[in-house]
Amino acid sequence: MKIGIVCYPTFGGSGVVATELGLELSKRGHEIHFITYNQPVRLELLGNNVHFHEVNVPEYPLFHYQPYELALSSKLVDMVKLHQIEVLHVHYAIPHAYAAYMAQKMLREDDIYVPIVTTLHGTDITLVGSHPFYKPAVTFSINKSDAVTAVSQSLKDDTLRLFDIKNDIDVVTNFIDINKFSHNFTDCQRVMMANDNEKIITHISNMREVKRIPDVINIFNNIQKEIPAKLMMVGEGPEREPAERLCERLGISDKVVFFGNSNEIDRILCFSDLFLLPSKTESFGLSALEAMASGVPVISSNTGGIPEVNKEGFSGYLSNVGDVDSMSKNAIKILVDETVLKQFKMNAKEQAKTFDIHQIVPQYEAIYQKTLNKCKILN
Repeated sequence: MKIGIVCYPTFGGSGVVATELGLELSKRGHEIHFITYNQPVRLELLGNNVHFHEVNVPEYPLFHYQPYELALSSKLVDMVKLHQIEVLHVHYAIPHAYAAYMAQKMLREDDIYVPIVTTLHGTDITLVGSHPFYKPAVTFSINKSDAVTAVSQSLKDDTLRLFDIKNDIDVVTNFIDINKFSHNFTDCQRVMMANDNEKIITHISNMREVKRIPDVINIFNNIQKEIPAKLMMVGEGPEREPAERLCERLGISDKVVFFGNSNEIDRILCFSDLFLLPSKTESFGLSALEAMASGVPVISSNTGGIPEVNKEGFSGYLSNVGDVDSMSKNAIKILVDETVLKQFKMNAKEQAKTFDIHQIVPQYEAIYQKTLNKCKILN
């Protein structure tokens, strides 16, 4: 199949998932065309089966905000015609599904019908999409898609609760490539992060308010009072500076490392003993899954799709949002006993295997084929 993938080309979970999906599909013989405003951050290999087409948005003094949806729709029309793309897989209802639908209607003028598969990732539904300004557009985009998927059962439930959806929604979870988490780093590299007697605690996110970064700092502060430890904070966002100031007030700045956006995540996770994800909401929890694939147990909130990923008492522990005391106690419970920690690390890796990319990608292939077959019948 010739598949066009539209996503945000960023460090965020949806961009990572879309990129990894496209690369795996290309390995399975499909021709993949990424269509977005920048080359996705994890798209390192372009070749016969993987192509990138940049969406350029001309700047005009007339526009206060440049019309990205218009530029994207036009680019999709051109790329479908030029490369005979058979399916458009768009990640996020707005603006991507909205733009894809406009492209679909334009292509109909030339008797070309390209089906749209829309994947909902969370922010487009729970934060942006539910805003009264955008709700009609989100509802319209989902209902006009030829197939719709959600990355967790929780997100599907939220979508059906918040919007008047006529379409079926298939749950196709996020995934990781387990083979990429077989690390061969040496212990001497761990010394660069912490002393031998110190546990390494890690948090990775875009550091927005929804991630509850102060909770991360406070949980770690409670841990380090009982166990020698270091905290690795990976990512950039509006909550980073307040978090640094909180560390200063607590007197733990020397025990917390802020990396910013990093390409060394695999190395950091390889030496981590525990991962913290106390988010207010998560549609899935991809960062937790990546930690688990590296053999790192997870202390998390029990919100959204996280309980579908982090198995209570097996790969980690779940607590109510904001319950810093419970999360701290559970973290210490895992870290204080080396035998317990070793078992949780093994369990985390075992739980992650259920989300291996080789089990998930065939589900997308089946949806593409089913959608193509349905469209051929209708047209």
